[in-house]
Amino acid sequence: MIDPQHIADDVTRALEEDIGSGDVSARLIPIEQENTGRIIAREDCVLAGLAWAEAAFRRVSNRIQIDWLKQDGDRVAANDVLCTLSGPARALLTAERTALNFLQTLSATATVTRQYVDIVAGTQAHILDTRKTLPGLRHAQKYAVTCGGGLNHRIGLYDMVLLKENHIMAAGSITAAVQASRQIHPDLPLEVEVETLAQLHEALSIGVDRILLDNFDLDGLRAAVVLNQGRAKLEASGNVDLTTLRAIAETGVDFISIGGLTKHIRAIDLSLRFDHP
Repeated sequence: MIDPQHIADDVTRALEEDIGSGDVSARLIPIEQENTGRIIAREDCVLAGLAWAEAAFRRVSNRIQIDWLKQDGDRVAANDVLCTLSGPARALLTAERTALNFLQTLSATATVTRQYVDIVAGTQAHILDTRKTLPGLRHAQKYAVTCGGGLNHRIGLYDMVLLKENHIMAAGSITAAVQASRQIHPDLPLEVEVETLAQLHEALSIGVDRILLDNFDLDGLRAAVVLNQGRAKLEASGNVDLTTLRAIAETGVDFISIGGLTKHIRAIDLSLRFDHP
């Protein structure tokens, strides 16, 4: 569940960016005018971001009423109505772009995630996100990943130790890096990145229970699963796309991490239309 404070902070920042000193276009509308409208999907998608959109509208005016017809995680078809709205016309117009930006971006992440999740169905592999998120939208995009059926990896640099090649090189070896990490952060989850089967063997020999297999080919992944014998959770990363995903999942790895869930996205086409008087 997303922290409401993250939503509030995201919306505050976005509205300040958009409104600035005031919505000069909305001032053309009589202040007393009320309107109804609806948000419509223009393409198939998986919906995410309702809380951000609603917060944007309500921040501009608490008189805006929203009736959601779809929920986060729902598969939505083109031309489906996502919600109906009513309230002051000026406020609806002022909040429109910010609300739609959140819905379009987060639904894009959820939609792409669902594509990957569907492809690995029937295997033991789970789809993970990464830290390759849009700046300022880390928590929002990671929430959207869960709406698409994926799982979150670490949120940031503070909640999990991930020893990558440069950490290992600086420490001198996998063993030295792991020992230092266990001493400094004994209570945090630990994962080690390996690039060869020899490194995998070293990580397993010192009891690492989560290992990232970086850019292993399919034969290498299969060999890693055999060598592992279920001792650690194995995560595949690198060279993953919709065409390679199923074969990677079928090697027997536990997780597949994909930066493209959050960084290679195209906003979903949505629109807000006022109803005719």
